[in-house]
Order: sequence, then C-alpha cells, then structure tokens
Amino acid sequence: MAEEYRQGFSQGPLPREEVQAMKGYSAPLEGRRNLLRLDFNENTIGPSPHVLNALKNFPSNEISIYPEYEGLKEAVIVNLKKRHLGLELQTSQVGLFNGADAAIHAIFQSYGVKGDKFVTTIPTFGYYTPCAQMQGMEILNIPYEGKSFDFPLEEILKTLKRYNPKIMIICNPNNPTGTITNSEDIIQIANSSPDSLIVIDELYEAFGEDSVMPVVNFNETPNLLVIQSLSKTAGLAGLRIGFSIGSEKVISNIKRVTGPYDINSFAVRAAYAALEDQDFIDKYIEEVLEAREWISAKLIRNSVPHNINGGNYMLIWPNKSPNLIAKYLKENGILIRDMSNQKYIEGSIRVTIGTKTQMQQFWEVFSRIESLSY
Repeated sequence: MAEEYRQGFSQGPLPREEVQAMKGYSAPLEGRRNLLRLDFNENTIGPSPHVLNALKNFPSNEISIYPEYEGLKEAVIVNLKKRHLGLELQTSQVGLFNGADAAIHAIFQSYGVKGDKFVTTIPTFGYYTPCAQMQGMEILNIPYEGKSFDFPLEEILKTLKRYNPKIMIICNPNNPTGTITNSEDIIQIANSSPDSLIVIDELYEAFGEDSVMPVVNFNETPNLLVIQSLSKTAGLAGLRIGFSIGSEKVISNIKRVTGPYDINSFAVRAAYAALEDQDFIDKYIEEVLEAREWISAKLIRNSVPHNINGGNYMLIWPNKSPNLIAKYLKENGILIRDMSNQKYIEGSIRVTIGTKTQMQQFWEVFSRIESLSY
C-alpha cells in the first residue's frame, strides 16, 4: 500500500511548457573572490571611494524600511547630460532596475508573446535567449560577418522587413566580439521597423565611444530603448543597479511587470555616490583603454590570433586548448572565460581588460604557457 501511494503521489504542478523546454542561463560565479577576475568583464579595481564612504555611513534605521527612489532618476539624467551634451530627458523616460538583466527580463515579460519573433545577433550575451524562450518566442539569430565580426546591417534590415519581429536586441559594443554599431545604423534600424521594439544594450558603451544617446530623440523614435548600468564602469556589479532609457510609454510598460522595491537601499545610496564621481569612472575608462592598446600590441607582435574592438574585453585563439589555458591561469591566480564551445568563436578564450598592471600580470602567465616572448 505504501509503495502504491508513493507511485501515485503528486510531484506538484508542472511549469509552463516553455519553461520546461528552456535551458536556464547560469554563470560560474562562485569561488572568485581572491583571484584576478578577468572572466566576466567586471570593473577590476572597485568603485569610487565616495561609494565606500556612502555605504560605511549608511544609517542603520534605513535598513528596516523599504527603499526610497526619490531623486535617483534625476541623478541619472544629470550624469547622462554630463556625458552626452545636448541630451534632453524627462524622469518619465528613465526606468530603474535591479541590474541590466532585470531590465532585459522585464522587456520580454512586457512585450514577448508566444509565437512572436525575437531577433538578435550571434554570438552575443547569452541571457537574451532564455528570456525569449520563457515567453515562447521564435528566435532568429543573425551572425556577425567575417573574421573581424562586422555588424550585419543589410541582413538585419532584410530580416526586419521580412518578419516584423516583436523585439530585437543589439549589444553595442557587442559582448563578446567587441563589434561597434554606429548610431546612424541604429536609428536606421529603428525607423525601418516601427512596430518592433529595438533594444540597445549599452553596458559597455563607455569603452566603445559610440552611444546612441547623443543622437536619439525618443519622441521621434519611440520604439528605441537603451539599457545601461553601473556594473562595468562604476564597479557596482555586486549591488545590481541598471537603467533603461526610452519613450515614456515603453518605460511605463516595462515597469509594470517589476516589483515596487526591486532595488535595495544600499544600491540606491551607492548609485548616487557613483554618479556624482564621474571623474573616477572616466579615469578608470582611460586606464582600460590604455591597457587595451598595450595588450593589443603584445598580441600583434607575437602573431596571436585575437579580436579587440570596443568593450573592456578581447577574444584570443590560443595554440593550446582553451580549457588547459583557463586551468593554468587559474592555478596562477587569474580567471578567464573559456569560449571554446561557443558557435562562431570556437577555440577562443575571452579575457576582461583591466588596468595595464593587470594586463601585464595576465600576459606574463599567458605568454609562459604559450611560449611567447614577453
């Protein structure tokens, strides 16, 4: 009787069929604290001292109450205007999220319908796909072109015209290829498909120097949405704070599917401090760009196949197995990302570009295992 009972015992309700069929996005983020982290494109030096002071002086009585966001959108706009002269924005055109990934998730929850089409490039950030899958969307991947991974503008325009997709996302600069899509092409794409939501993921725009923000008018291009965050440049990845910028209607739609207190109070306080210290962020960006030039010269001099463009990262195709390279580097205190199984970039590793000192540390170990000149 007990056996019969167990066999017939309910295992609980099944999730939606789309969730059963999808493969969740996961990243190996444990056990990284005491290593040189060149695997997930994070800020490699930490946030501004102003951020640390703001967190140290966080009032204890604010921990027991729900967070308040009054003024944070204004602070975001002030910061954007400093970086993009002539920009005009209203607070209703800015959305606050628990990191850029929460913004991406909300976009699909708001606009993704089963059977609708989602278009993106490939290879690109892996989180877009499971978000589309959980909504039951049909995914159309458009490859970057050639060995230099050029942006496939003509193929994208043809695809938009043929399929009229509900959502398209362009990572700009693209992770992991570094491909930069110029602003004029983005505006052309948005205008060519007015019924599609065109999302520009600009998490790495500060390292690519071609944001669409200075040229876009969201009243004239209401189907264009931009995502940014304070993870990559300001060093707040651990606190999760991201923004979406677009038309008032689109921002309102995607905010409807988020919780009222998704961003915690510590992240809010840190965001204020980071946004006020743009000089610290600018200096770090300069260090990364200098290091990018240095490591690029080393790779060229040693004839190492690689791809460096926009972004604080690069792809390298080593002589030895990427798995072996990753293991050896980790044994020497350095983490990188093995991309050998990723379509179109098979056999590669992705390496975050930090400061010049950090790149020298990476090159010393990498050149040793690859038998290259230092």
